[in-house]
Amino acid sequence: MTLAGKTILMSGGSRGIGLAIALRAAADGANVAMLAKTDTPHPKLEGTVHTAADAIRAAGGNALAIVGDVRSDDDITGAVLKTQGEFGGIDIVINNASVIDLSRSADLAAKKYDLMQDVNVRGTFMLSRAAVPLLKDAPNPHILSLSPPLNITPKWLGAHTGYTLAKYGMTMATLGLAAEFADAGIAANTLWPRTTIATAAVQNLLGGDRVMAASRTPEIYADAAYEVLTTPSRERTGQTLVVEDVLADAGITDLSKYAAVPGTPDDRLFPDIFLD
Repeated sequence: MTLAGKTILMSGGSRGIGLAIALRAAADGANVAMLAKTDTPHPKLEGTVHTAADAIRAAGGNALAIVGDVRSDDDITGAVLKTQGEFGGIDIVINNASVIDLSRSADLAAKKYDLMQDVNVRGTFMLSRAAVPLLKDAPNPHILSLSPPLNITPKWLGAHTGYTLAKYGMTMATLGLAAEFADAGIAANTLWPRTTIATAAVQNLLGGDRVMAASRTPEIYADAAYEVLTTPSRERTGQTLVVEDVLADAGITDLSKYAAVPGTPDDRLFPDIFLD
C-alpha cells in the first residue's frame, strides 16, 4: 500500500516535521492540503505555507495551501470544504500544529496556557471531527496526531504542567476518536520520537545548537508516519506509537542515517520529553 492518490489534510506543516511528512507522502504522488498561519516569511522561522506547497509539488505531489488558523471553526470548515473541492475527499488528517512552552506553572502566562489548549487540544479535536464525514467514505482512513504516550509519572506531570496537559490532551482526543469511530474503520493514533528532532522548536526553545547537533532529522518522523498511514486502518488504531518502535516493526533498525550530525552514535543523542 502506498499514499499515491491519497489526500491528506494537515494542520501546520510550513516547516519541520509536518513538512517532512508531507514531502514523504508527496514522493508517492499524494495530495496534501495544509491549513497554516504562515502566509508571509517569519523573521525567525524558515518557510511559509506557500513555500511548503511548492516543495510538495516539486517532490511529486499535489498541494493546496490554505491560509488559516486551526483555532478558528470557520477556518477549519473552510479547509475541509476546500480540500474536498480540490481533491474530492479526505483520506488522512494529520494533527501537526502545536504550541510549546516549557515554563513552570508559576511562570506560565495565562494567554500562553490558553493558546496551547486552543491549538493543541481543541484544534486536534475540531479538525479531526470536521473531517470525519469524509473519512468515513475513504477506503483507508487515518487520523494521526503528533503527540506522546500518556506517561503519568510525577517526572513528566510536574516538569511543565501546562504543556504536559496540552500534549496529553491531544493524545486523549485522538484515543477518544479511535474508540468512537472504530466501527467506521477510522484509525486514530499518535506518534512521538524517542530523541529530539532537529526543528526550529528545538533550536529556539530546547537547547540551541548543542541539542540540535544531538538530534535526529525530521525524516525519521516522516518515515515512521508513512509506515503508520500505509497500514490498513482496522489493523492499527487507538495506539500511542513511538517513532523508533514503528520503524523497528517495519524492519528498519539502523537509524544512523537520521542523525542530524552524521556519525553521531545513538547513545549521544538527546532524549525527547515524556518518554522514560
